[in-house]
Amino acid sequence: MWRAFLTGILIWIAGTVTVRLWGQHLLLPGDAARTLALYGASFAAMLVLVPLLCRRLGLERDSRVRAAAWLVLPTLILDPLSCVFFTSLFPNIDPAAAGAFGGWMLICCGGGIVGTLLKS
Repeated sequence: MWRAFLTGILIWIAGTVTVRLWGQHLLLPGDAARTLALYGASFAAMLVLVPLLCRRLGLERDSRVRAAAWLVLPTLILDPLSCVFFTSLFPNIDPAAAGAFGGWMLICCGGGIVGTLLKS
């Protein structure tokens, strides 16, 4: 499970850097259709990606759901802090997008968990 957790930390770091560099193009407050499309695409991507990562980590089928929880845990623990310090961490993004960012992180985690539940 440590490998899943460490992979989750690496994914969180990569995601945070990506949002820091290009988030202003993804999170546009006031554009609900674009936000919902981002949520849908991210949910679908995580639905596929997390079960693949669990397989690549060589995990047995019966331990993949637990591993998926460890994989998304860094996002669930660290991104609330990203929301609190949103304007400092993401000065390139309109502060009004903080709520959309928090929702985006939750939908990503949900997609990963659902994908793993469906594949178990």
